[in-house]
Amino acid sequence: MMREGGGRRHLLLVSLVSALALAIVPLPTALAPYRPAWVPLVLIFWALMAPERVGLLTAFAMGLALDTLSGALLGQHALAMVTVVYLSIRFHLLIRVFPVWQLSTIVFLLLAIYEFALFWIDGVVGRSVPIIERWAPVVSGALVWPLVLGYLASVRQDTQTRI
Repeated sequence: MMREGGGRRHLLLVSLVSALALAIVPLPTALAPYRPAWVPLVLIFWALMAPERVGLLTAFAMGLALDTLSGALLGQHALAMVTVVYLSIRFHLLIRVFPVWQLSTIVFLLLAIYEFALFWIDGVVGRSVPIIERWAPVVSGALVWPLVLGYLASVRQDTQTRI
């Protein structure tokens, strides 16, 4: 017999692992700069909808996993994700009541903060990244957000009704 909340934890784990997989799947060179930031998008969703399940430690662990998988400077994505998840959790009661278009704007701003943190760290270590590779994921992530929100919310609702 499954404990209450076990299905939700399973959904959380599957969605985070899927986001990591989507973040590293190879894309054609013409499409690669436009890859949405899947891991921050999924973490923002869970921080807004279930802040008791996703916290700063989860964001830090996912950031370290993404750093390891992508070959980035260790801790770079972790710091950026902790910042974004902190803001999402801090203001989740205000943010989650917005309509989808306003929520997409907030997600755009959160992804911009995420990319700015990565930009700042890259600047400190002297790594330059083309501007399209830096800011295209922010735009594509905001455009994909309604799909992520709709899908994860419906799956989460299904999971809650079955338990």
